[in-house]
Amino acid sequence: MKDKFYAYIEQLQDVITSKLEEVDGKAAFKEDIWVRAEGGGGRTRVIENGAVFEKGGVNISGVHGELPDSMKAYFRVEDGKFFACGLSLVLHPKNPMVPTVHANWRYFELYGNDGEIVDQWFGGGQDLTPYYLFDEDAVHFHSVCKTACDRHNATFYNTYKKRCDEYFWNAHRNEARGIGGLFFDYCKATEEMTMQNWYNFVTEVGNSFLSSYVPIVTKRKDLDYTKEQRDWQEIRRGRYVEFNLVHDKGTLFGLKTNGRIESILMSLPPHVQWRYDHQPEKGSEEERLLNVLMKPKEWV
Repeated sequence: MKDKFYAYIEQLQDVITSKLEEVDGKAAFKEDIWVRAEGGGGRTRVIENGAVFEKGGVNISGVHGELPDSMKAYFRVEDGKFFACGLSLVLHPKNPMVPTVHANWRYFELYGNDGEIVDQWFGGGQDLTPYYLFDEDAVHFHSVCKTACDRHNATFYNTYKKRCDEYFWNAHRNEARGIGGLFFDYCKATEEMTMQNWYNFVTEVGNSFLSSYVPIVTKRKDLDYTKEQRDWQEIRRGRYVEFNLVHDKGTLFGLKTNGRIESILMSLPPHVQWRYDHQPEKGSEEERLLNVLMKPKEWV
C-alpha cells in the first residue's frame, strides 16, 4: 500500500503543478529534491511571484525510521518504527478576491519490533480560506467535496465537513481559519472499509481537487482590488500563520520528526500584517466574512 500510494502522489503532484502553471501563465514551480538523514526524503515544488500565485507549494514526501520519543508518547507506544508519506499543498494568490487553499492527503504505517505492520491509516482533506466571501464559490468548493464523498459513503461529507470545521478553528481567536471543506484522519480498516476502500476514497478526493479550486481562481483572478483590500488580505493571512504555528498537527509532526524546515514552512505567505486590535467597518464585506467565520455554516 505504501508503494502504491506514494506512486499516486508522485503522479498527482505532476498533474496539479502542471495545471497551476497553466493557470498562472507566468511563473513556474521550482523543484527541490531533498533527503532526510534518518530515512526517506521528498520532492518540494514551490511557485513564487507569479501573475496569479504570490507563493505556493505542492510537496510530496516519504519518510521513515524510528519514532522520536515525543511521537512514541503521542501514539502511546514504547518502541516503534514508522513510515509516512503524503502530498501537501498551500496556495496564496496575489489577488485578495481569490481564496487561499490548502490540501493534504497522507498515509501512515507503524511497525513493531519484528517489522510487521501493527497499525496503518489514511488521512487528509482540503479547506478554503477566502478574504472576500463569494457565496457561490463556497457552494462550489463544498459541492465538489460532497460529490467525491458521496461516491463512497453517504455519511462521509457531513462527518468530515464537521471535523474540518472543528479542526481548522483558531481557538485563541474564537473563529474559523476559513470556510472549511473536508478533514479526515486515522482512516483504518473496518468491516465496512478495507484499506483498499480507503485508498479509493482518498484518491477520489485528491483527484477532485483541481475541479474544486481552479474554477474559482479563473473567475476571480482578474477582478480589481484596492490597497485597502490588499491590506485586509494580509491581516487575514496573519490568522492563517497563527493557526499553522500554534495548532496545526502536520506542522508539529514535521518539526518533531526532524522534517525539512523549508518544506514544512512553505505554507506561510510572504506578506503578512498584524495590526493591533484591527476591526473592520460595520456593514462591510470584511465584517460579513468575520461573521461567517464565527460559526460554521452549511454550504450545501
